[in-house]
Amino acid sequence: MPRSVNAVASRARRKRILKQAKGFYGKRKNVYTVAKNVLEKGLTYSYVGRKLKKRNYRQLWIARINAAVRAEGLTYSVFMNKLAGKGIELNRKVLADLAMNEPATFKSLVASVK
Repeated sequence: MPRSVNAVASRARRKRILKQAKGFYGKRKNVYTVAKNVLEKGLTYSYVGRKLKKRNYRQLWIARINAAVRAEGLTYSVFMNKLAGKGIELNRKVLADLAMNEPATFKSLVASVK
C-alpha cells in the first residue's frame, strides 16, 4: 500500500503561517521554518503587549488624578480612600478624564469628598 500524506492539510498549515508573515523582511516572509519561529515570537510579544498596555494606562490615569488632586491639597491615596468611604464608585479612567477635560467638575468632586 502506498504511503499516504495529507498534503492538503500540511500545505494549508504552511500557507496560513506564510500569510501571517506577510510584510516581514527577508527570509522571514517566505521561508516556512524561519517564518514560523519569527511569527511565534511576534505573537508572544503581542500577547504580552496587550497586558502592558493596560498597566501603562492605569499608571497614566493614576498620575493624572494625583496631579489634579495635589492642586486641591490632597494626595492620591487619601483622595481614593475618601472616595471609597463616601461610596462614590468612579473608576480611575473616568476620574482621570474628568481631571483633564472638566476641571470644574473634578474640583467639585474633590470638595464633596473633603
